[in-house]
Amino acid sequence: MENLIIHKKPTLETTRMVLGFSGWMDGGSVSTGTIEYLKNNLKAKKFAEIDPKNFHIFNLPGTMEQVAQFRPYCRIQNGFLTDFQYPQNEFFYDKKNNLIFFSGKEPNLQWDEYADCIFELGERFDVKRMYFIGSVAGPIPHTREPRISCYVSSKQQKAQLKDYDLRFTNYEGPASITTLLTKLSKKKGIEMINFVAEIPIYVQTRNPKGIKAITKRLVKLLDIDIDLGELFKRSDEFEKNMNELVAKQPKLAEQVKKLEENYDKEFFDQKGDFEEWLRQQGIDKL
Repeated sequence: MENLIIHKKPTLETTRMVLGFSGWMDGGSVSTGTIEYLKNNLKAKKFAEIDPKNFHIFNLPGTMEQVAQFRPYCRIQNGFLTDFQYPQNEFFYDKKNNLIFFSGKEPNLQWDEYADCIFELGERFDVKRMYFIGSVAGPIPHTREPRISCYVSSKQQKAQLKDYDLRFTNYEGPASITTLLTKLSKKKGIEMINFVAEIPIYVQTRNPKGIKAITKRLVKLLDIDIDLGELFKRSDEFEKNMNELVAKQPKLAEQVKKLEENYDKEFFDQKGDFEEWLRQQGIDKL
């Protein structure tokens, strides 16, 4: 398969693959940011990539702002070209945990062939399960824990995920590359789990709180020994900074308060649910 380039062949067993994509469903850099955090902390090493030339559009008619996301990246310093990069679609491996991380840009063209590259690598390295992580913007306040939605490739997986505080997705609309991967995974004999964090629609910057919400579930699910202290610290700092910014904008602060009320009402909507939550937390009623 000419589009799949394998530089090294590590020995992995009963491997899991975690995927993140820039572009669609990467609001707050939750998808790419989670992959970056995990591979850096686990010191995962690059060993393969997908050649971008057949899968990405590099030039479209339009204004500079409209087409900027499609063009290759470059850097010019002191009059010299110092960097030029096509979109990167890279695989990294962590031998200790039998993990493969994939970080790529969602393809514009030939989705089936792009998916074949991922599954081909999965077959070669005995991948049994794949996880996608992403995010969408929604009516959620930055002061509350992001909601995590999930959809899977088989009914058996739902029972395995019952203790992870997830919502199983109800959705109809435009599909993503991970939707296609989920569809094809059954034929490939690989289980597929998709986690999608809901992050505030009014925050456009990187969202450490969303990254934390996804990462702590993945770490538990994958049984990874990793210190999340730094990530929790970034999340707390993010919320503190957002509180300060919101406080300077009374109209936004009023809307955030309404979002908090709606979030809390939904969370504690029924007395029975509240009592169940207390029991789960080990709290006795007074």
